[in-house]
Amino acid sequence: MPEPADPVRDLLTRSKVIAVVGLSSKTHRPSHGVARYLQSVGYRIVPVNPNEREVLGEKSYPRLEDVPLKVDIVNIFRRSELVPPVVASAIAISAKTVWMQEGVIHEEAAAQARAAGLEVVMDRCLLKEHAKRFG
Repeated sequence: MPEPADPVRDLLTRSKVIAVVGLSSKTHRPSHGVARYLQSVGYRIVPVNPNEREVLGEKSYPRLEDVPLKVDIVNIFRRSELVPPVVASAIAISAKTVWMQEGVIHEEAAAQARAAGLEVVMDRCLLKEHAKRFG
């Protein structure tokens, strides 16, 4: 019997570059732990935070529009009310997926991303979802 479809597994398998919006150099912050894990399992992490110069050995960019790489996943570590401009930027740079971390929920922004052809994962932890499937 074939395995049931797992869109998150497919997404994580085909993605290579993850822009982490709100990534902090403070090691106790959830964004730092999640990004460090993702980096350790082979993803290219791109910090997006105007208050950081470098995180986890990677140059930090003030905005998604400043990232010189093609971004597969925009991983959002921001309060829910701050999500819409991040989603607008994700659409503008033609990212493939918007991933809102646990506790980050914005239905309107999610609908805008889907309408623009992006995949959306909301209120789920990228580290936990990866570890569940590949850990």
